[in-house]
Amino acid sequence: MDLTLTADQRDLATALESLAAPFKERPIDHRGFALGADGLDQQLAAAEFFDLAQTPGLGPVAAALSVERLARLPYSAEVALSMLVRPHLPGNPLPRPLALVEQGRPGRFVAHAKTLLIADGERLGIAAVTPADVGPLDTIFAYPMGKLTRAVDTSWLSAGDAAEARKWLRVALAAEASGLMQAAIDSTVEHLSARKQFGRPLGTFQALRHRMAECAVLAGGVKLLTVKAASTAADGDAALAAFHAQESATRIVYDLHQMLGAMGMTLEHPLHLWTYRLKVLLSELGGRGAQAHAVARHCFA
Repeated sequence: MDLTLTADQRDLATALESLAAPFKERPIDHRGFALGADGLDQQLAAAEFFDLAQTPGLGPVAAALSVERLARLPYSAEVALSMLVRPHLPGNPLPRPLALVEQGRPGRFVAHAKTLLIADGERLGIAAVTPADVGPLDTIFAYPMGKLTRAVDTSWLSAGDAAEARKWLRVALAAEASGLMQAAIDSTVEHLSARKQFGRPLGTFQALRHRMAECAVLAGGVKLLTVKAASTAADGDAALAAFHAQESATRIVYDLHQMLGAMGMTLEHPLHLWTYRLKVLLSELGGRGAQAHAVARHCFA
């Protein structure tokens, strides 16, 4: 399969780099868990990035790559559902931000959402919400977390529409996880290059280099599977991308925090801004077990 970007997709990537440039570094005085970026969201909306999936010549591949790139930023913004899932929902364009609530549990961006995707067992529905329906939660995760505070009217999707939405939810999860993994790896490489032990940078020790290489291979595989899933729009490809993303994130988060030692458990180092977002994604859409079942169903029926 040819995954070479078109000229339009390359131009889009250049434009996105320029837009993301002011958000590449976290504020020096930031010592919290989550780092939000209202300005980033507003600029993306003004530049119509949330319409990429429906733009001729760009489509879901460009949207997935944009989600991956934006996830590398230390700031978290609701882009994955808006760019990759919203175009495939009935009633599009639905008011954004969007958020996912599974089995009534808290979720990321729920406190600021205008549209919720409600997952209840096999059912998937859409609910319009107001600030009175949701509330924020103070957690250690690097997303702004929230929860429903009261019951809301939900329009349940047909089986076909729900299956289509779940497919793109998997692509969105994989795209976001891909960017988070790469940013976490980059941050750790920077630490290993600067930190010295026994008179030499940690990154020169072969054992650490091997483990970092394995992390890079896993992250690269997630990105390729994500682009393929966005390109083919196949249920099996989406399930494989989401499964590999959650499976790889488990290993990568563990390894990277070990590489940083005690520094990786503090708010002084920014690693948590990516790894603690990955920890949230590990449990979404039913977790690895649900993705494995989806792979079995769609790829080996």
